[in-house]
Amino acid sequence: MGIRYDWQEAEIRAIYNTALLELIYQAASVHRQYHNPKQIQVCKLISIKTGACPEDCSYCAQSSRYKTEVKPQALLDKETVVNIAQQAKQSGVSRVCMGAAWREVRDNSQFDQVLDMVKEVTALGLEVCCTLGMLTELQAKRLEEAGLYAYNHNLDTSRDYYSTIITTRTYDDRLNTIKNVRQTNVTVCSGGILGLGESVEDRIGMLHTLANLHPHPESVPINILSQVKGTPLESQPDVPIWDVVRMIATARIIMPASDVRLSAGRAKLSHVEQALCFLAGANSIFSSDDGHMLTVTTPCPGYNTDQEMLDLLGLEMRPAFVGQEKLTAL
Repeated sequence: MGIRYDWQEAEIRAIYNTALLELIYQAASVHRQYHNPKQIQVCKLISIKTGACPEDCSYCAQSSRYKTEVKPQALLDKETVVNIAQQAKQSGVSRVCMGAAWREVRDNSQFDQVLDMVKEVTALGLEVCCTLGMLTELQAKRLEEAGLYAYNHNLDTSRDYYSTIITTRTYDDRLNTIKNVRQTNVTVCSGGILGLGESVEDRIGMLHTLANLHPHPESVPINILSQVKGTPLESQPDVPIWDVVRMIATARIIMPASDVRLSAGRAKLSHVEQALCFLAGANSIFSSDDGHMLTVTTPCPGYNTDQEMLDLLGLEMRPAFVGQEKLTAL
């Protein structure tokens, strides 16, 4: 199966609605063509600047518009971030993502500090990803010069449903940031969230947008909503595991070379349910040293728990930068 950038929504819908076991089989077959099925990349997410975000994303614990458990914190110092990254590396992590609760990057001393963090953590031999909000082309180039490996900017949902969830930034704003990153050699990480109240058609619409980007995002995170008390989506029902598996399998088939990352919400899944996700094509997880993924409102399994699960399943942690040459050549 080759890589396509001309997917039609009807084709994606047909894949998504395939009988579940057949869908998993097809996705697992594609996965083996492009990836080592024995390897899972373990990632660590660090909140380098927490809370007080001016945006109104309905799911987010860090929005200044909602009263949640998250307390605003200033930008972490470089030494703290490097120490967390070193501990993560010792636990088998090969990718560190640094997130700041900003609407957009500003050309100031704080951005300079982030650039220093990127340089220092990259020097540890880790893939470094940042998620800092909207980004200009010049800012993307400065991150590239600092050694950044990936930039995360999720679409969250479909274009049609997007304005129901967020009003302070448009869908095209998000696509424009991805376009700016593509002017550099920094890889793109972009996916969405399940459980926002979206329909199956919205999920298909989001996948359609991602699968028709040329090239595809090198990373496609599939997040499961963590219902945060105080946010507009605090009462949303849990997402059935079957929906998660369908989403992962469909993403794997239509974006075969991309890493599909089982991201937020994984703490809700049993080892058996996670094994199904891996079989369907997920090949990356986020792990933690403190039981949280980004903030206290999003639980995340710990390093030891994840190591035990991977051992049980006969899986191994993927080293940093594996697959980089393959993706560049496609």
